[in-house]
Amino acid sequence: MYPTYQNYTIVDYQLFKNFKKMKKKSSKAHCAVDYAFQRIGGKYKGRILWVLRDGLLRYGELKRAVVGITPKMLTQTLKELEGDELISRKVYLEVPPRVEYALTSTGKELIPFIMQMRAWGERQMSLK
Repeated sequence: MYPTYQNYTIVDYQLFKNFKKMKKKSSKAHCAVDYAFQRIGGKYKGRILWVLRDGLLRYGELKRAVVGITPKMLTQTLKELEGDELISRKVYLEVPPRVEYALTSTGKELIPFIMQMRAWGERQMSLK
């Protein structure tokens, strides 16, 4: 007889869930450009990094600053950026809970490149 989910503890389930996530993310980069885009690619990662360039922000401030992002997507993207060590997350044990996000030194290294992409985008938008 096969075991069902009722035979597993919550810890077992969380380990299984984390294992599935780790398995998904372990795709090998074929070159340095591929590696970079795996870490900062996507619809919201660059925008979140750009918003955090001036200093730390709380979750609600990020949600207001990144237009069009859902709470689920914001949480997921923040976790990915934290996992890639591009942002840091500081949790304060208060009521109500307070969480602040800031760029790490690795994340700050990306800001000049995002500035160049912004300038390029502005030039391209002015042509149309």
